[in-house]
Amino acid sequence: MTEPTTQSGTPAPRTGDEQTTGAGRSRLGDRKKARLDELAQATAAPGGVSLFRDAFRRLRRNPAAIVGAAIIVLFVLVAIFAPLIAPHDPVRRFDELTDLLTPNNIAGPMDGFPLGSDELGRDLLSRLVYGSRQTLFVGVLATLIGLAIGVLLGAIAGAVGGWVDNILMRITDVMLALPALLLAITLVALASKSSQWTVIMAVAIVNVPIFARLLRGSMLAQRESDHVLAARALGVKQRSIVLRHMLPNAMTAVIVQATLTLSVAIIEAASLSFLGLGDPDRDRAEWGAMLGDAGVRYFEVRPELAYYPALAIIVVALGFTLFGEAMREAIDPKNRR
Repeated sequence: MTEPTTQSGTPAPRTGDEQTTGAGRSRLGDRKKARLDELAQATAAPGGVSLFRDAFRRLRRNPAAIVGAAIIVLFVLVAIFAPLIAPHDPVRRFDELTDLLTPNNIAGPMDGFPLGSDELGRDLLSRLVYGSRQTLFVGVLATLIGLAIGVLLGAIAGAVGGWVDNILMRITDVMLALPALLLAITLVALASKSSQWTVIMAVAIVNVPIFARLLRGSMLAQRESDHVLAARALGVKQRSIVLRHMLPNAMTAVIVQATLTLSVAIIEAASLSFLGLGDPDRDRAEWGAMLGDAGVRYFEVRPELAYYPALAIIVVALGFTLFGEAMREAIDPKNRR
């Protein structure tokens, strides 16, 4: 439609309604343009919230995460500064405690010994403090070894696929079909002599299939993602795609699982020591061994010998579980609001 013209060929002047409509459209366009500029500036701003920063912010607001983190930090500090915290040598037998030992009596709390004696006249509090070191060492090292082997197997299965994937996953299925503690007991029993390292390796091997299957599933999900398909279209080598694109994006769930596995590793290691399959050195303080040695044999005489190490195991395992579950909820996109 052409604008009306006058006889001289010039456009006729707009009426009042047409001028109002044109001005309104102009103002609406200006508002849209201003809004687009704001969005562009917000997108380009350096203060954007990343995935991990958002997860950390959600963790700080989660009471379960705070409680779990506090327990973990306290446990680690006690383990690190055990020589400064423990009031006595955990191996030394004190005359004032051994003199009170009878078949029906073990010394309770007294001056200089807040938790009393164990079955051999040693300070129970000092042994509990030093036992945190052994528990932390076994749990963390077993989890790290299992994580390393599991990540290696899961990355190979997820990246290569085919018959390699089938063989590795069938092996993990067989291991997952067996109860974890029963498999750990079998592995320790196969060793010629039980020791601290047999416990660590048994617990690590039990956790390998968990990490392997989890990482393999994440790798398969990453294989068909847009950024991986784009990298393949650009001719990027398969090795670079796996190491730079697939593996880093698939490791988040595995790291969260490692936090949860720490609590399981602590309980499994304590269970092996409780059954007498752990470190044969009874002078070395370890919560599971303390629970099995004196806690059971002298339970009717002094049940605190079982209560204290059992409570320590429960609290530490609870701390890692709370923090791990909070991490999983914070990182999982489905739980975001």
